[in-house]
Amino acid sequence: MTTSVSSSSSSSSESGLVLPTYRRDPEGTHPPLDSPGYKSTRLRHPKQPLVLLPHKLTEVTGPLLGPGRLGELDNDLTRQHPEEPQGQRILVHGRLLDGDGRPVPNSLVEVWQANAGGRYKHVWDNWPCPVDPNFDGVGRTITDNEGRYEFTTIKPGAYPWKNHDNAWRPAHIHFSVFGHAFTQRLVTQMYFPDDPLFSQDPIFNSVPDEKARQRMISRFDMSRTVPEWALAFEFDIVLRGREATPFENEEEDE
Repeated sequence: MTTSVSSSSSSSSESGLVLPTYRRDPEGTHPPLDSPGYKSTRLRHPKQPLVLLPHKLTEVTGPLLGPGRLGELDNDLTRQHPEEPQGQRILVHGRLLDGDGRPVPNSLVEVWQANAGGRYKHVWDNWPCPVDPNFDGVGRTITDNEGRYEFTTIKPGAYPWKNHDNAWRPAHIHFSVFGHAFTQRLVTQMYFPDDPLFSQDPIFNSVPDEKARQRMISRFDMSRTVPEWALAFEFDIVLRGREATPFENEEEDE
């Protein structure tokens, strides 16, 4: 995937357009394309050396991802149906930052997740947990001038998957961050503090560096909780540099 949502220098194309180039993240920040413990990467990772493709006009031109493409309730996953969904209501907020700690404004941030029981609203998800008719598990918003975003949602549940014997995924929310076009996309997962399933999860542990893994865990934010209404968790996303958030090479668990 193209990581042009954050730049540190520039180069010129044949047309004279100045195109961004990027700093390298520290080794161990991102999971390897083939992670033996995460079985499906065996079938999906490239078998030949990767080919570096120079940026062209398609990397920095449309389709545009502007505010006109968002609905009023896109960032509130609890109000998209006539009734409220089941589960613990939470606020998830944070900032999108570049490698120098500067805010990245006007970027599209998407989330998708399982419901409170750990089930996705997807035809392939059929483990014996009820589907919540009032929860789609999908939202999106655009960062403000300070790079801030916020979602109102339900804390997702853990769920079983068939990677290994008695495998369970820790509770998590998928994040997708776009630049100025659909070719500029990064994907990561946000986890919750003190989850007992971290030690046996091959996706979480596919990130080699321990400090980088910790950057995927949100922080409980008492200051942003709403009395008798919602808990709150803070999750900053850093695009590049020593504090970069680990990004995935795949978008699905299976």
